[in-house]
Amino acid sequence: MPDAHEKAPIWFWILAVIGLLWFAMGAFDYSATQLRLDFYMSAFTEEQLAYFYGFPAWYVATWAISVWGAVAGAVLLLMRKKAASLMFLISLISFVIGAIYSYGFTNAMEIMGGIGPVIFSAVIFLSILGYFWLARTASANGILR
Repeated sequence: MPDAHEKAPIWFWILAVIGLLWFAMGAFDYSATQLRLDFYMSAFTEEQLAYFYGFPAWYVATWAISVWGAVAGAVLLLMRKKAASLMFLISLISFVIGAIYSYGFTNAMEIMGGIGPVIFSAVIFLSILGYFWLARTASANGILR
């Protein structure tokens, strides 16, 4: 059984920092959209802005949970806490709920201009899933306490 105070390998720290930076970009996107920051939102068409600003409250909540859950998971990874797994799982579930709504019940692909946003959503999904797996593996190997 690994020692709970085992030194974390360098690859763990590299991945944890990359994860925090990646998920922080998602947090910025969420915040800029919710705050309607003009310098950020000016890149979108009027139809896209209406789509973003027309999200139902429950969807905005799932988006927030997904984004901030992933940021919290990344911070907990850096703190070497087992709770990182739970945060990434919560983030993943929230993300899936939001994606089902966006791509199953709205015309997001048409509004956002085709398959690109779907591919980007798949990258986000895979990154949350990957970091959930990383946290579970690091926990099982004694890297997280």
